[in-house]
Amino acid sequence: MEEELKCPVCGSLFREPIILPCSHNVCLPCARTIAVQTPDSEQHLPHAAGGLGGGAGGGGDHADKLSLYSETDSGYGSYTPSLKSPNGVRVLPMVPAPPGSSAAAARGAACSSLSSSSSSSITCPQCHRSASLDHRGLRGFQRNRLLEAIVQRYQQGRGAVQGASAAAAVAICQLCDRTPPEPAATLCEQCDVLYCAACQLKCHPSRGPFAKHRLVPGGTGAGAAASSAARKYPTCPEHEMENYSMYCVSCRTPVCYLCLEEGRHCKHEVKPLGAMWKQHKMVWDQINHCTLKLRQSTGLMEYCLEVMKENDPSGFLQISDALIKRVQVSQEQWVKGALEPKVSAEFELTLDSEPLLQAIHQLDFIQMKCRAPVPPVPLLQLEKCCTRNNSVTLAWRTPPFTHSPVDGYILELDDGDGGQYREVYVGKETLCTIDGLHFNSTYNARVKAFNSSGVGPYSKTVVLQTSDVAWFTFDPNSGHRDIILSNDNQTATCSSYDDRVVLGTAAFSKGVHYWELHVDRYDNHPDPAFGVARASVVKDMMLGKDDKAWAMTEGGVCKGATVGVLLDLNKHTLTFFINGQQQGPTAFSHVDGVFMPALSLNRNVQVTLHTGLEVPTNLGRPKLSSN
Repeated sequence: MEEELKCPVCGSLFREPIILPCSHNVCLPCARTIAVQTPDSEQHLPHAAGGLGGGAGGGGDHADKLSLYSETDSGYGSYTPSLKSPNGVRVLPMVPAPPGSSAAAARGAACSSLSSSSSSSITCPQCHRSASLDHRGLRGFQRNRLLEAIVQRYQQGRGAVQGASAAAAVAICQLCDRTPPEPAATLCEQCDVLYCAACQLKCHPSRGPFAKHRLVPGGTGAGAAASSAARKYPTCPEHEMENYSMYCVSCRTPVCYLCLEEGRHCKHEVKPLGAMWKQHKMVWDQINHCTLKLRQSTGLMEYCLEVMKENDPSGFLQISDALIKRVQVSQEQWVKGALEPKVSAEFELTLDSEPLLQAIHQLDFIQMKCRAPVPPVPLLQLEKCCTRNNSVTLAWRTPPFTHSPVDGYILELDDGDGGQYREVYVGKETLCTIDGLHFNSTYNARVKAFNSSGVGPYSKTVVLQTSDVAWFTFDPNSGHRDIILSNDNQTATCSSYDDRVVLGTAAFSKGVHYWELHVDRYDNHPDPAFGVARASVVKDMMLGKDDKAWAMTEGGVCKGATVGVLLDLNKHTLTFFINGQQQGPTAFSHVDGVFMPALSLNRNVQVTLHTGLEVPTNLGRPKLSSN
């Protein structure tokens, strides 16, 4: 951060800094040395305007010159400013007055007081923009007290660090048992230990195993350690007593002369170590360039952090806009490639292609296919989409002139009540039938295609309405083997004298459903049972004898009678009718789950099933008996 706290004119830390209109800072004493006076009658001259304007403007030979005038000197002086301050910024000092003239004596007063025939101005030493001074002179510029406080705090912290460093600069013996320890006299490079003269004779004699150790005079602090480390030359790991002397170009590593004579580098290309070191030192140019940019940016960040620590609102607002602009410019310089690599044209590269060629010869080449795009939107074939009973059938196809491969399709269906979609089919077919849906319900369906590249978009949504009433027959697959079906599975009888169960092909889980069974034959009081059952009901016993069926078994049934079954899953009730009249009160309540029409009978009974009936609204109420 120290560079941020130095004046661009004198190169020292700011003293009484003032803020110029261009937002740069300069010491007040330095500002007095670079302020100039210009006659009012000559301000319109091209060379004067060019000299006092921004340094980037073009004014021919006058664009980089500054006109000077003194009250006691009748002439003009112009010069090309080329002096630089210690931190590299060009400065514009006053032209010294001729010897013997009164200009030198009046120069200090000219900076604060103005002649009636001239005006004063000051040029920024960093951006070379000029600013006119009013009657207050340099005191008219605001004083940067925030920067002044940061400089004061920086000086205090640097003084404390320097004092601590000076106190810890003397190196002492590391084995001395005296209090305080004696100063170090020697350093063993192999042991990396500092000894005083007495401890060196006692603990590290120059004989025996220590005879080959190298002792160097001990210095002070980190400087001694650094100098001793600099004198420590690296040795070859394969020949510990030999220093590196050559550089193996093939292996890209330093080697000693024994490696060249008897080691694996004997037939490799080698070059002098010093020559390769100079050739590779170009990396330092890049490091210095990066270090400069990093130091500038780091200094600016540290300065910004110090500014944020101040609790002076007015001082912060004085410099906040300029500070934000500086941060933005610094960021743009990094983004625009301020750290472009600087590679020297003299840098030689050696490419060892042998391993690469060997690897290429070992490759097995195969023909790779280009990655295909995802499939397009499938087209629904509405003329083939239909509903039957509680089943829906959907058909679709791939659009014509499509080159994207299709591995399969995903058909999704909602729950018939506007709920979430769920997958009901995944495969390659383009025609699908979904069974077991709810009656009198509206379903939304959509389909999408997929391949190895991913899943394509959904098709348009098709709306399908299931049947209002149920059409079904007796199920020959689920009935007992003694059941005999005829009339397209709508008429049932039995070959056994024992009761056997047969189920319908429909299953109900919601809605209101009604069907009837006509008694065609009724011999010897066979006692058939009519009702509903689970799919897992027992088939070799009368319906209703287990907990999987709910049935009516007595009352009013004879040849020619019609038994009606009303299953209301909205109210969860089951009611029976005979010849249009309700048979007693509601037979069963709290009926929940999935149910199938069911019938049990023996060989003395024959029944015909009638379905697709609407729920009657004029069914008779139950008959009441009187005592």
